[in-house]
Amino acid sequence: MLTSSRWCLLAGRPGISPKLAKLHNAQRIAGGLRMASVVANGADSSCKRKERVVILGSGWAGYAFARTLDPKKFERIMISPRSYFVFTPLLAGTAVGTLEFRAVLESVRRLGLDHFHQGWADDIDFARKTIRVEANTSDDMASRTRLVLKRPIEQVEKGPMFDVGYDKLVIAVGSYSQTFGIEGVREYANFLRDVGDARKIRMRVLQLFEKAALPITTDAEREKLLNFVVVGGGPTGIEFAAELHDLIRDDLQKTYPGLMKFVHITVYDVAPKVLPMFDHKLAKYAMDTFSREGISVKTGHHLTRIRPCEVCEGCLKLKITECGDKEIGAGIVVWSTGLMPNFLIQKLESKTYQDPTNVKGAETATNMQLQKDPKTGGILTDKNLRVIMAPRGQETKATSLPDVYGIGDCTVIKDLPLPATAQVASQQATHLARQFNKGHADQKPFKFKNWGTMTYLGNWRAIHQSESDNLRGWVAWVLWRTAYLTRSMSLRNKIMVPVYWAISWVFGRDISRF
Repeated sequence: MLTSSRWCLLAGRPGISPKLAKLHNAQRIAGGLRMASVVANGADSSCKRKERVVILGSGWAGYAFARTLDPKKFERIMISPRSYFVFTPLLAGTAVGTLEFRAVLESVRRLGLDHFHQGWADDIDFARKTIRVEANTSDDMASRTRLVLKRPIEQVEKGPMFDVGYDKLVIAVGSYSQTFGIEGVREYANFLRDVGDARKIRMRVLQLFEKAALPITTDAEREKLLNFVVVGGGPTGIEFAAELHDLIRDDLQKTYPGLMKFVHITVYDVAPKVLPMFDHKLAKYAMDTFSREGISVKTGHHLTRIRPCEVCEGCLKLKITECGDKEIGAGIVVWSTGLMPNFLIQKLESKTYQDPTNVKGAETATNMQLQKDPKTGGILTDKNLRVIMAPRGQETKATSLPDVYGIGDCTVIKDLPLPATAQVASQQATHLARQFNKGHADQKPFKFKNWGTMTYLGNWRAIHQSESDNLRGWVAWVLWRTAYLTRSMSLRNKIMVPVYWAISWVFGRDISRF
């Protein structure tokens, strides 16, 4: 296309009439306008904003959803107080040195998210589609959780606050350990839900053996220091007891041979049997295995108090109803029973909201509340994983909250209760993300496929139960290790996990304290 100066020169040339030059000039202007229109339309189409999806949480549900969601179609933003995902089925192994902590961690920043904000979702304004976020400025992730548990929410000093908007919201904040209001649990028990918890347990176990080995420690004190108590007969508690037994038998026995007669591992549970998700034969096999290994399992026992021992420094005293007035001495209590709703979930469920289906300008507005499961306290969703709300006291008039979804431990599907496991959370996340990618998130209901349940029992034995088979012993142990290995998220950890297993088997576990 000729420039303006060139058209001026053309008009001034001999033989070119002013009328012809004027005609060419008009054509040039019209062509330029058409070209400008094409460029503008192209710019608009290329700069079309992707839909912003905000994910609350980096656990099994949040991480799997962010990993599956198509970054070409959506702007992915994650908000979580920790910048990593924990492969929780192997966490008990890190607590005893079988694996190193980094082998069970995945950095969420390696997902290539558009934005990651390290903080807690403090509140959500569904009408304005805005999340109020409290920045996490603490270096210790586990300490923040314990601090919140110790004091009421309104008394906790909050960090810097900021807002994040969303087009679609996925709530996957998980849950906390349930203490049932038992005295001393929050202050003196150890939980096993994060790498910070596992690190504290490992240090505490080794510290107890070192203290018991001192010449100034009496035998009575050694009995208390080396009594390891696990509260909770589910897979987490049973697997930790098994891993701890392996550590003591394979490694600490060689280092502290004179202390072995004082060592006791005891599992307490209020239920009549442990591992209730397994059938009777497999659960009995687990109990027989523990009995042969010297691990005590006491069902139907109710812990009512934990307090420091005034005679033995560093020891604890446990009050158990079935033991009468006698208190049980222990060096450590690992708590792995029950879940309670995340504080964000409790806050959202206590508030009222305007009906999202009301027409703007309507004279009356219905006060709505998020629906919660009466048993677990989790937010109720429909089978499409959409969060549902209803007028107060009128649950039959429930409706879905626009563009808000819930997955993982913090939610319960209405009329379809599922166990709060990593398997369920991961399947929900993958299903929802795939529906997002296809563009019809509200059309295909979620269906859970049970892959089976596995629990490690120590000494290269495990149990596995599924719809097709029930396995036990060494074969189940091989399946247990293979399944966990193949479900490690990254290639890096798929290599690191078996390497650490091999190192522990050949050279023993790391029993140094640092």
